[in-house]
Amino acid sequence: MLPSSESPEEQEQQTAAARRYREASAERKEIEKQLAAGVRYPDTPERIASRANRLLERGGVPPTAAVGSVHAEALDMPETLERVIGLTKDLQPWSFLPRGARAAATVARISILRDGLERPHGTGFMVSPRLLLTNHHVLPDVATARRCFLEFNAQVTVDNASDAAIRFAFDPDAFFTADSHLDYALVAVAPASDGSLAGERFGWNQLSIQQGKLVQNEPVNVIGHPMGRLKEIALRDNALVQRLDDFLHYRTDTEPGNSGSPVYNDQWEVVALHHMGVPNTDAQDRILRKDGQLWRRGIDNDDTIDYVSNEGARISSILKHLAALPLDPGRRALLAEMGPESGLRQDLAVGPVETPVVPAGPVAAAAPVAPAVAPSPAPVPAPSPREAATASAPSATRGLKGAPNSLWGAGGRHLVFLHGRSQQGKDPELLRRGWTGGLNHGLTRAGLRTVDPEHVWFPFYGDRIVEVIGQHEALPASYADAPAAAVLEAFAARSAEGTYEQLVMEAAVLAGMPPNGQDATENIGSAVIGSLQGALSWLAAKTDVDALAIATIFRDVDAYLGNPTVRKEVLDRVFEEIPHEGELVLVTHSLGTVVGMDLVANRLRPGMKVTLLVTAGSPLGMNAVTSRLAPPGTVRPDTVTEWVNAWCPTDAVAIGCPLERVWGKLTEEHAVVNASDRAHSIEEYLAHPEVAKAIDRFLTKPAG
Repeated sequence: MLPSSESPEEQEQQTAAARRYREASAERKEIEKQLAAGVRYPDTPERIASRANRLLERGGVPPTAAVGSVHAEALDMPETLERVIGLTKDLQPWSFLPRGARAAATVARISILRDGLERPHGTGFMVSPRLLLTNHHVLPDVATARRCFLEFNAQVTVDNASDAAIRFAFDPDAFFTADSHLDYALVAVAPASDGSLAGERFGWNQLSIQQGKLVQNEPVNVIGHPMGRLKEIALRDNALVQRLDDFLHYRTDTEPGNSGSPVYNDQWEVVALHHMGVPNTDAQDRILRKDGQLWRRGIDNDDTIDYVSNEGARISSILKHLAALPLDPGRRALLAEMGPESGLRQDLAVGPVETPVVPAGPVAAAAPVAPAVAPSPAPVPAPSPREAATASAPSATRGLKGAPNSLWGAGGRHLVFLHGRSQQGKDPELLRRGWTGGLNHGLTRAGLRTVDPEHVWFPFYGDRIVEVIGQHEALPASYADAPAAAVLEAFAARSAEGTYEQLVMEAAVLAGMPPNGQDATENIGSAVIGSLQGALSWLAAKTDVDALAIATIFRDVDAYLGNPTVRKEVLDRVFEEIPHEGELVLVTHSLGTVVGMDLVANRLRPGMKVTLLVTAGSPLGMNAVTSRLAPPGTVRPDTVTEWVNAWCPTDAVAIGCPLERVWGKLTEEHAVVNASDRAHSIEEYLAHPEVAKAIDRFLTKPAG
């Protein structure tokens, strides 16, 4: 909040922040003593280990750099983990800046209508498709929220020209909650006039309740609107000073107006909600000036205050507070849209997640709404034969046809989405909305007309493939809590032709693992490992996909390619549920790209053609896959007119890309940067303007 609008509540919060800072001085002096003695990260061994593991698991450090640094000299385990964290201190991957730009897009300036004028008031950022997080002292109540509005893109462009700001209104009647101690307010944002959601258009930050996002003395980054100016960033020349129970103290160059800004680590995960600078005070809680004299409110300027730190509320504390709120089903459903890692979804375990499915529209304040189902990399295990026999018929779940008027182009063109693995038990309607939401995000960013989900065909084989696999594999009932290594070995042992091991090993080599495998010490912090487990560890460290997800994705690909019954059942189901006349724009993902290639090569009705085949997050660049297609090899089917591929370098499933390396010239091939922990997400892929533009271009092009 800007100085001119400082409230009594904000004054109380500033006094409380100064008191917390002063009361923690003994611990802070010990931290400073350790820093002076050369300790890079004066934190507990448990937090350092948690941080290093998170960096390795989520691609926060290049695995080759980690291995090289650890091998450079003899190190004990604490030194090894600190060395891993230290790799992020000075060097960042090339994706650091574009990911930062994506994070910045979620940040908006909050303005207020006061005395007939619009005045800058603070900063906020999207944390779900429909919810924005800011400070309680910025939006203390529903009445204030009604007088405020948001401006996204209040910034300068790469050409240093003013960008076109886009306004959204708040909808506090749909959702509003706030807490004065943690100084947060969470409020719904009203849809735009065209029905689009702010989170769809500008993205949103997935908040995580998990540990390991930051240790003391690590850099932090703050994005906001200081003094109401256009968007600015305080980048990396800052550090976490001290961690308190509910707050973080850090050194950053922030000003009034940054209230409500996100505080990020270097992987662009939100670690805190910035709320104010911490002033130096005397024993009577009186604010001091830089010259040591008492600061006089109403006389001295804000810039004369001796600010000693900045303070933000810890995201984990905010999420815990939200989880304990007594809310009606409608508001609880809105919280659930923040994703599984927030700890606010009761139906999923906390773990790495993909982009949540974007809901169809706004939710009334008290209307009960089913939580959106998010495609998650965490595997849903195949049932055992006994379970498959006793379960209620999952194969009864069918796909969705496009509406009768869902044709594009003069040639009668259909848009078809073909999903990948681990969709069992999910609602095809919600999945279709999620895919369409991702595509509409990309179309909006490209300035193009959006697509109605009801105009999309969505064949669904998710339940059928699990049912068939369950009838042919004697797998344990659940791997939900099993280590990735145990799942890996079980899947490999049940691979009829050894395809599973070939898939994992080939992917690891393509990801840069030495052909002769890893030394045991390269799997940092673990015991001696076998070559297959080493390959999985390498892939997990090299990419932004969780090891358990990688193991399960390749199991599904192996089951489809290696078991004729599984293959036939999946293809039969898809064939039944696609259009049988006209032209197709076929958008495929993950395992769906393999199914789609078989489909267009063998199962289309005579005379049908695929105007455009889109593959995203595809394993079609791997020999272990292409050698088992029908027919084998890398010859594009005659039925495919144009082919566009999208791949993310940190997606373990697309590690064999670019596809032109093995398939020859494609129409277009795009290397894109997906968000950390969502590297394999189809919504992430479709949200890129270049991918969405290609789909729109071939949907609407004239026939012939």
